Amino acid sequence: MLEKIITLEDVSMVDFLGIHNSNIKEVSAAFPKSKIISRGNEIRIQGTAPEIMRITDVLESLVAHYQKYGKVTNENVRVYLNGISKPAVQHAEDDADVIIYGNKGLVVKAKTANQKLLVEAAAKFDLVFAVGPAGTGKTYTAVAIAVRALKNKEVRKIIITRPAVEAGENLGFLPGDLKEKIDPYLRPIYDALDDMIAPEKLKLYLESRVIEIAPLAYMRGRTLNNAFILLDEAQNTTPMQMKMFLTRMGPSSKAIITGDKSQIDLPKNQKSGLIDSLSILKGIKGISFVELDGSDVVRHRLVKDILAAYEKTDQ
Repeated sequence: MLEKIITLEDVSMVDFLGIHNSNIKEVSAAFPKSKIISRGNEIRIQGTAPEIMRITDVLESLVAHYQKYGKVTNENVRVYLNGISKPAVQHAEDDADVIIYGNKGLVVKAKTANQKLLVEAAAKFDLVFAVGPAGTGKTYTAVAIAVRALKNKEVRKIIITRPAVEAGENLGFLPGDLKEKIDPYLRPIYDALDDMIAPEKLKLYLESRVIEIAPLAYMRGRTLNNAFILLDEAQNTTPMQMKMFLTRMGPSSKAIITGDKSQIDLPKNQKSGLIDSLSILKGIKGISFVELDGSDVVRHRLVKDILAAYEKTDQ
């Protein structure tokens, strides 16, 4: 009897094996003459050479399915055991607007016309500006695009940064060290990543710095190569900070800059680096500018009306 060990990397074993290992038990039942044992992140197969090859094919298909959809069900296992290349029932997962399949089967897709333009621009250009009001999905969509690039091995790491500018609160009086003071400003980024990456894998990515989330000041002096870089809340950068960020891009980098021109928290006498860069960089080939507006708001239905009321008052 021969033996083969398959090591699963970047896979949540709970989501892959199923509740009480139901998925792997389904595979074992289909091959009663072989023995399949799961331990840690390894699957050990014992049997004849032909059966080991068939079991390996099924497991590799299930791994590919997991990496695409973020989960494996008993139905998926049965479909692959029957030799079908993809599930017979088509779901919203086949929608062309899907960016990635997130944590616990969540489908992350571009929901509005301008969000779709943002996805298309990120595929064609190395530097994209996405500017629009709150609730238009700028940050969430940008994070999804970056996670997809990482999953597809188009980049080796993701770097997400934003300026730590106080929006009416005093940062210095917050408790804790610098990281603890800064983390609340980065919470929307963590929330988006929680939706898109399994907890174990996200923890590993953060600890190994495959995904790095840091204040903009930490970017000074670095050259960021083979990375997908996101600058969030760019309206709160100074012109000098924006120039510093833009010149961090290495030869194999891609970057998305998001911001809201109506929510500048800088001192009144300080010019916004985002506003400055939009005029300076206009017309440069290789840079795309995507404008989102009230029609792209994907939060509570009242948010559109609130934004419209504020815009009317400002005018």
